[in-house]
Amino acid sequence: MSKPLGYYTAYTPGDNSLLETIQEEYGSTFEKMTKREKLVILTVLASHIGCQLDGDVRGEIFAIAKDMRDKLSLSDQAGIMQAIIDQVRWGQNAEPVHHS
Repeated sequence: MSKPLGYYTAYTPGDNSLLETIQEEYGSTFEKMTKREKLVILTVLASHIGCQLDGDVRGEIFAIAKDMRDKLSLSDQAGIMQAIIDQVRWGQNAEPVHHS
């Protein structure tokens, strides 16, 4: 079961923030959004965060991602997404790749 928005963010009830507006409109666990809508938000935020980081992406990573998309079940794909989100959030990352 999902925890409320405040568990994952700096949201404090009554703070009149964007997070409060989102929670009021879509629920504390985004229960008023479809799975597809949640994935759109995840895609946009992941892209934005990725563009803020230094380093290049190795070409093989695109190939691995394509294989994951084409060969893994949707459940395994979602599991990989969760693992990556946890690792990105809590700092389990290699140093950026820089090509000379």
